Amino acid sequence: MDIAVIDYKGGNVQSVLYALDRLGVRATLTADAEQIRRADKVLFPGEGEAASAMQELRAQGLDQVLPTLRQPFLGICLGMQLLGTHSEENDTTMLGILPFEVKRFPAAADYQVPHMGWNNLQRLRSPLFAGLQEQDFVYFVHSYYAPVGAYTIAEAEYPAPFSAAVQHQNFYAVQFHTEKSGPVGTRILENFLKL
Repeated sequence: MDIAVIDYKGGNVQSVLYALDRLGVRATLTADAEQIRRADKVLFPGEGEAASAMQELRAQGLDQVLPTLRQPFLGICLGMQLLGTHSEENDTTMLGILPFEVKRFPAAADYQVPHMGWNNLQRLRSPLFAGLQEQDFVYFVHSYYAPVGAYTIAEAEYPAPFSAAVQHQNFYAVQFHTEKSGPVGTRILENFLKL
């Protein structure tokens, strides 16, 4: 199986490559459009800031390539947010693959921003979560979120519900870090590789 991990100078790439390696899957870190198009599966990890990530994607021409992909695609953390239309983070225009606008968590007395740490998944509705249970825990690190919508395939709360995972056609994405989420994250990666 040919797995492409998109290289757009975003963080967290090595952790994803290590997680795949632990599953016995060798992946290629690449920004080459043709290599990405030919891959059987594509992973789009991310950590960092929306505007600089989009700037790098545009510089490499990947903002034009990614929306045209037809193979199973998994965005992780910032890689999920970039699939939306717009982010409040530095007023950034995103890829527009999914119809959500990324919002900043509001300040609340009992909730700190960023949302960082373990939180449970709720209302799972996708083969991506096969074998998992409602209330399984995954690891989040984010200050921005996608609201719940028709595209939502899993939710979490902080303090209100938000999209923990989304899907549109072949595009799947999770707000949490699969590679830092222990056995639950490993199972999600395994399920993605079976899609």
